[in-house]
Amino acid sequence: MGDLELLLPGEADVLVLGLRSFPLREMGSGGWNQQHENLEKLNMQAILDATASQGEPIQVLLVTHGKIPVLVEELIAVEMWKQKVFPVLCRLEDFKPLNTFPIYMVVHHEASIINLLETVFFHKEVCESAEDTVLDLVDYCHRKLTLLVARSGDSGPPEDDESRYSTPMQELQKQAELMEFEIALKALSVLRYITDCVDSLSLSTLSRMLSTHNLPCLLVELLEHSPWSRREGGKLQQFEGSRWQTVAPSEQQKLSKLDGQVWIALYNLLLSPETRARYCLTSFAKGQLLKLRAFLTDTLLDQLPNLADLQSFLTQLALAEPQPPKKDLILEQIPEIWERLERENRGKWQAIAKYQLRHVFSPSEQDLRLQARRWAETYRLDVLEAVAPERPRCAYCSAEASKRCSRCQNEWYCCRECQVKHWEKHGKACVLAAQGDRAK
Repeated sequence: MGDLELLLPGEADVLVLGLRSFPLREMGSGGWNQQHENLEKLNMQAILDATASQGEPIQVLLVTHGKIPVLVEELIAVEMWKQKVFPVLCRLEDFKPLNTFPIYMVVHHEASIINLLETVFFHKEVCESAEDTVLDLVDYCHRKLTLLVARSGDSGPPEDDESRYSTPMQELQKQAELMEFEIALKALSVLRYITDCVDSLSLSTLSRMLSTHNLPCLLVELLEHSPWSRREGGKLQQFEGSRWQTVAPSEQQKLSKLDGQVWIALYNLLLSPETRARYCLTSFAKGQLLKLRAFLTDTLLDQLPNLADLQSFLTQLALAEPQPPKKDLILEQIPEIWERLERENRGKWQAIAKYQLRHVFSPSEQDLRLQARRWAETYRLDVLEAVAPERPRCAYCSAEASKRCSRCQNEWYCCRECQVKHWEKHGKACVLAAQGDRAK
C-alpha cells in the first residue's frame, strides 16, 4: 500500500466485514463510536490508496462484502438524525454538556460517509453494487443539491460570526451549518459518478433522475448560481479544500473541479442513448437547457472537448420542438430507506434525544479521556498530513501555519498571538487530548 500504511490488508477486511446499520437511538453509543472510528480509518486508507495510484483495495472490499448498501443506509440515517433529533437536543434546557465532541462525532459522521462514497464511487462496479439503494442515494443527492441552490443567494456557507454563538451547543450548530455546505459539494461529485453509469441503471432509477427530480434542470440552476464561487473585494474566490481561496487572474478562465462535475453530469444525462429516450423535453425543460449555450465558450470547449456534442444538441433543440418520449408502462420502484426510518421513529424524536442525553452524550471525565486517546490513535498525524492537499492553516486566522500546539499536537497556528486568542475555545479540548495521550 505504499510507504504510509494505516491499515494492513487483513485489518481492512475485518473492518469492512464488520460494517452494519445502527438504530437512530444508538448513534453515539460505544458500538457506534467504534464503527465511526473504523470508517474514518477506511476513509483515510482509501484516500491514501487513491493518492498513491496503487489500486483501490478498500473499494474492492466494500464491493466484495456487499457493504455499499450499508453505507447508504447509514448515510441517510445520520442525515435524518441531524434533521429530527439534533434540533431537539439543542432545544433541551437541561442539556448543558461539558464537552460537545461526542455529539460532534455524530454530526460529522455524515461527512465521513459521503467522503468515502465520493472516493470509491469513481469506479463503476461500486455504483452497480449499491443495487436498489442507488435510488435512495439519488434522492439523497437531490436533497443536498436542492438545498445548495436554495442557499446560493447567501454565497455559500455561513460566515464565522463569533458574536452569534455564545454556548457550546450554539457553536456546534454553527459547525453543522458549515459542514452541510461541504457535504452538498461531495454529494454533487457522487451524483456525477452515478450518471457515469446510466447505461447500467434500472429504469426506475433513470425515471427518478429524469422525471421525478428533473436533474438536468437542477444542474443548470447550479451552473447559473455557482454557489462554490463568489466575489469578495473585487476578487474571485472559489470554495476548495474546505475554505474560500482567491483565484489568481491568470487562473480565472480555468474550469473548476465542481463546474466540471456539473458539465459531465449534464453530458451524461442529456446525450446518453438511455436517457435521451426517456427524458421528457417540456417547454420549461427546453428553456432551462438552452441557457447552457451562454456558458459554452471556446475556452470551456478547449478544456472539455466532448461538450461540442452538447453544443450541437442544444443547437438542434433550439431549432426544433422535440417530440415527447414514448412512455413505457413499468412497475416503478421507489426509495424506501428514508420512509422506513421515518415510519419506525415517527413521534419518538423527543424520546430519542432524551435517551441519548442520559446514556450517550453525558460521559464521565474518565470516559472522555479514554475516548480522547482513541481519537488520537485514529487520526494519526502522519497520515493526515500525507493526505492534506496543502500546508496546515492557523486555527484562529486561517493563515498558513507552521507552529503546532505543543501540548496536544492537534491544532496549528501562524504565531503565538493567534494561539493565545484561540485558547478560550481550544483549552478544554487541548487538556482532554493531552490527558488521553498520557494515559496510553
